[in-house]
Amino acid sequence: MPAPLLELRHVTQVYGTPPRQFTAIEDINLTISEGEFVTLVGPSGCGKSTLLRIITGLQRPTRGEVLYRGMALDGVNPHATIVFQTFALFPWLTVQENVEVALKARGVPPRLCAQRAIELLDRVGLDGFENAYPRELSGGMRQKVGFARAMAVEPELLCLDEPFSALDVLSAEALRGELLELWTRGQIPTRAILMVTHNIEEAVFMADRIVVMDKDPGRIIADLRVALPQPRPRKAAAFLETVDRVYAILAGQTQPEPVEPSRPRPLPSISLNKLASLLERLAEMPQSRADLYRLPEELAISSDALLSLTDAAELLGFVTVAHGDIALTPLGQAFAEASIQARKEIFSSRIRRLPLFSWLLEMLWAAEHHQVPRDVVLNALESRFHREEAERQLEIAVTWGRYAELLAYDDSTQTISLDPTGITALVQSELAKTLQK
Repeated sequence: MPAPLLELRHVTQVYGTPPRQFTAIEDINLTISEGEFVTLVGPSGCGKSTLLRIITGLQRPTRGEVLYRGMALDGVNPHATIVFQTFALFPWLTVQENVEVALKARGVPPRLCAQRAIELLDRVGLDGFENAYPRELSGGMRQKVGFARAMAVEPELLCLDEPFSALDVLSAEALRGELLELWTRGQIPTRAILMVTHNIEEAVFMADRIVVMDKDPGRIIADLRVALPQPRPRKAAAFLETVDRVYAILAGQTQPEPVEPSRPRPLPSISLNKLASLLERLAEMPQSRADLYRLPEELAISSDALLSLTDAAELLGFVTVAHGDIALTPLGQAFAEASIQARKEIFSSRIRRLPLFSWLLEMLWAAEHHQVPRDVVLNALESRFHREEAERQLEIAVTWGRYAELLAYDDSTQTISLDPTGITALVQSELAKTLQK
């Protein structure tokens, strides 16, 4: 077996202090060996980028060990570098000067800096653009400069944080192929590549291993070896089977809701219009069922967006998920076929059952004039989520509540209140509970 290049042993990252303390990643064990191209995939917020910062030494974990070639990592890892999704180029420097920056930081003499920069730019296909400025380049070309700059310091471990996500489809496809060519032909000094991506097809297309993560807290739930020879035709049966397998792991299987969850399940960040489109598309399919991996292309959305929509639809009881398949429930079928107003009523009845909404509606019902300052709700949410996630959850809740005509929000006074329709719905709900007793 190749020698381990990097080892993570029981790595955990915790933010904040009790009682507002949150675990971003928990008990991560991961080994990357020489010659491996590894991808990290998982939903937003599962800690993939946090792991990259820990691996490169930009962040120290709360607990656990990071070993590089068997030695404990202390400070920035001099043998690793990161290419980010944003191009992060200095606009006042030429293409060549942007690459030379990394070399000068390592103390390379000016003459050798220029020579090595030119060689690297030629290797990534940018010869002739040495004296151009970033504003003169396309997105794909600017990202190539980022790759050249990262490789200038000859990193043993090249970390890529969604390097193609800011590019258009054609540019991203071309750059993926060029990076694979450099890697498989040994034209870069890198000993291993670790890439974070939301794109499942991209992971299967490029990687030797796919490490699948889940969130709340971030953790590894699967480590798959991709035993497909390069190049990998995307329409090949083995390729599609692997994509389907990763989707099945990420989407999981519908589980019964706990009666009293200890922590509200986070609301997925989605477009409600796209949620309706997903349900309508499923309603058109035989048996109202589909393979998850086929839907991104049909709906023209990313795999990450599809998984968020699936999470929302499952949370609302509109779909069930099992073995990589998604199927409409009778309630989901009714929503897909309903009128605009009927959809709002179905949506309203479902979100009132969600723990986070139930808690928020109770707070507003008990408040004077049924309204509460936004900051009060946000501070209360911070006992359940970290600050950034609390803000995101509040924004999603207000959006969903407005659509369902349960909540109203006044931006000028920064207050959240019950919509008149929402008050009527709660009165009816309380009356029904009383009659049941």
